[in-house]
Amino acid sequence: MGILDRFLRAAHFSGGVHPDDHKRPAADAPLRVMPPPARVYVPLVQHIGSPARAVVAVGDLVKMGQRIGEPQGAVSAAIHASTSGRVVAIGDIVAPHPSGLPVRGITIESDCRDEWCELEACDDPFALDPAEIGRRVAQAGVVGLGGAAFPSAVKLSGGLGARVELLIINASECEPFLSCDDRLMRDRAAEAVDGIAIMLHATGAREARIGIEDNKPEAIAAMRAAVAGQARIRVEVIPTRYPMGSEKHLILVLTGREVPAEGRPSDIGVVVHNVGTAVAVRNAVRFGRPLVSRIVTLNGACVREPGNVEVPIGTLAGEVLAFCGGMRGDHDGPARLLLGGPMTGMQVPTLEVPVIKGTGGILVLDAAEVGEGDGGPCIRCGDCMRACPVGLLPLEIAARVRAGEVDKAAGFGLADCIACGCCAYVCPSRIPLVQYFHHAKGELAARARGTQRNETIRTLTRAKADRIERDEREKAEALARRTAASLAAASEASAAVEKAAAGTNEESGACA
Repeated sequence: MGILDRFLRAAHFSGGVHPDDHKRPAADAPLRVMPPPARVYVPLVQHIGSPARAVVAVGDLVKMGQRIGEPQGAVSAAIHASTSGRVVAIGDIVAPHPSGLPVRGITIESDCRDEWCELEACDDPFALDPAEIGRRVAQAGVVGLGGAAFPSAVKLSGGLGARVELLIINASECEPFLSCDDRLMRDRAAEAVDGIAIMLHATGAREARIGIEDNKPEAIAAMRAAVAGQARIRVEVIPTRYPMGSEKHLILVLTGREVPAEGRPSDIGVVVHNVGTAVAVRNAVRFGRPLVSRIVTLNGACVREPGNVEVPIGTLAGEVLAFCGGMRGDHDGPARLLLGGPMTGMQVPTLEVPVIKGTGGILVLDAAEVGEGDGGPCIRCGDCMRACPVGLLPLEIAARVRAGEVDKAAGFGLADCIACGCCAYVCPSRIPLVQYFHHAKGELAARARGTQRNETIRTLTRAKADRIERDEREKAEALARRTAASLAAASEASAAVEKAAAGTNEESGACA
């Protein structure tokens, strides 16, 4: 891609920021595989959609890859044992969430053998019907590994119905500090391309484009070598610019097409999957292997050995840190703990929380990386407006939220906010804008649920009243029919008696 091409593509993408990426040296450290910990804590909800239902009991012996959580509903994902051993508890565990509130999960005590259950392998995935590929991906509990954790089978199956033409593989990894996708492409490029080819077959798309930011030269080289001979798959180098990993912005940069407001990529014939998801799909379809581990970036100034580690799902973040040498002794201690990247990740109060399918990173940042100083008043400099990649007015939205006017905030396009954090990143007053927006979205969602609940109650009440009215009307009609029938019968009987009486009189007269 030439300089002019890069300029034209970047010109399509307004806003955004260029934070220091802090990806090295973690990105250059060899990928390591973590052995099973003594216990794993596997939440029953690790995805967008309904939580899974536990299908094992305390005391059960399970093997690695065995299903322990059954999906519930159309948008849900199965949960599998990430090690072999014994189920020792089913109940509340600490959620990987800022609130630290509990979530229902299954605790397995490992036997340290990692003995797999029987798997359903396939020698030729391209001979399978696309619907069968979707079934196998659903069976394996695969979700999007870019952080959204949307059930992948739903996306794959929806591609055929929506007549998707283009499959975009999101390998931009624009979040600072994270390098799990970068490392995966360097070390497992052939597996990723195989998974992308299977996804092409499953979605019915004609071609696939892999979007990689230009700050990952080693990954670009590895993927280009892996796609050699694959005429329908090509690598696209894109400018490094946050939030390039946003689905809609990546589509815009790669195709020039814009996803409609409140629309989906499939509306314009596109489906987007993360590059790590492609490897998970390949493992699910070729080997029948469920998603029981993922690559996690350990980074931050407080980490003794930054790098990328393949971690069993359910491993405590603190144990992953210990596997990487623990914390450095020459620091005062962490100023902030994050799951995910610093722009969109979740701040957690402790590392005693489990790694889940959507956990791309564990960051242990010091004070210099976090920045110092409390938030001040808005000086209306407009930096947040210029940085917003969606073209919103963050300062105006935040002002309405602070005043408790979330309806007015919604009128300024709050629903279109992708919570990328660009506005807060450039704000000289250090106003926690994204937190305001999360709060307002949560309040609007609660209101919408309340409205929906009231509407459901009104509908049910109306249906009950209609049913009672219908029953009474039918009873009245039935009574009227019975009355009419009785009257008719009585009339016929009376007529018969009169007729009989008349006949008798005639006979009596004849005898006389």
